[in-house]
Amino acid sequence: MKDRYRVVVAGMGKRGIHHAAAFGANPRFELAGICDIDEARLDAAAAKLGVTAKSKDARALALAARPDVFCFCTLPNLRAEMVRIGIESGARLIAMEKPVALTSAEGLEIRDLLQSSGVKAVVSHQHRYGAHYQKVKETVASGGLGRIHTVYGTSTGWMMHMLSHLVDYTRWFNGEARAEWVMAQASGRGKLADGHPSPDYIAGFIHFANGVHGIIECGAGAPDVPEVDQWWRKCRIGAQGTEGFAEVLTGGGWRVVSKQASCSGGGSMNYDLDMPPYIQHIADWLDDERQVHPCHFGSAYAGFEIMMAFCRSAAEGGQVALPLVGGANEIEMLKEALPQGRVLASMAANAKEYSA
Repeated sequence: MKDRYRVVVAGMGKRGIHHAAAFGANPRFELAGICDIDEARLDAAAAKLGVTAKSKDARALALAARPDVFCFCTLPNLRAEMVRIGIESGARLIAMEKPVALTSAEGLEIRDLLQSSGVKAVVSHQHRYGAHYQKVKETVASGGLGRIHTVYGTSTGWMMHMLSHLVDYTRWFNGEARAEWVMAQASGRGKLADGHPSPDYIAGFIHFANGVHGIIECGAGAPDVPEVDQWWRKCRIGAQGTEGFAEVLTGGGWRVVSKQASCSGGGSMNYDLDMPPYIQHIADWLDDERQVHPCHFGSAYAGFEIMMAFCRSAAEGGQVALPLVGGANEIEMLKEALPQGRVLASMAANAKEYSA
């Protein structure tokens, strides 16, 4: 165990700044260097964070700094490359933004790199640290909803931004049970050209080994969450049981209706509150192998396989069994399979966002 762990953070966009600031604020970490390919953004971040070691070259910086933790918050087209840099630098843990990868082929490559190197990894599904998310998880785990039969999640944002969140938290509410198969459909080609390439709308079903069914909608056709004003936070995630239901709204608190009680409370996505425990759990895992991070790579990869299986089902039709066998390029599969034509949106705000 070290008194302080050295950290390098690559990518100084919004999320990179969140990570770097949270590492810097935790006394168990030393921010040993930052990286961004945009020099002006890099200089501004260095001044804000009080960091002198900076570089536009992530590999050179990481190899020079020899961090305990290599964190990257880049666009999703750089996942495997960044994981290799982290491993080459000698880092004991790699912290990365979601999604795990853009294709199952790359996801398998990353999984194999981590397994063969023995390097730990976490994926930033940090919303689960929100008090409103925690309240729903506690309610489900208490048995107050009876036997859980359905978990569900909706988001108006598009797949590569939001689907891994929806899947991660529905899996969490379901005790991280193993998924056996999925079936999905997709529509709309506009966001396939985005930096987070996605169909404009994707929706489907998940069947879990414990008999629970999952229902997911993500994108233009997803329903409004009228309780939430901010478009990106219009996410509804919950669980239904034989004796009630509980759900969290990313930007609008939580609610529980059961035989025992009908109650609700506040809460909204807040990086200032969610990031500190996520970062602290990294230190805890580095201190003690037994204190596995709640956002560990194995859990995120199980959700990633569900997302890629959704894409395969939408592209090829029918059910897709899990775990996936062999890697593929699901984005190219969708580009070939999805018909031309504008997606049909569920509300005006979605139609505006998905106008391509």
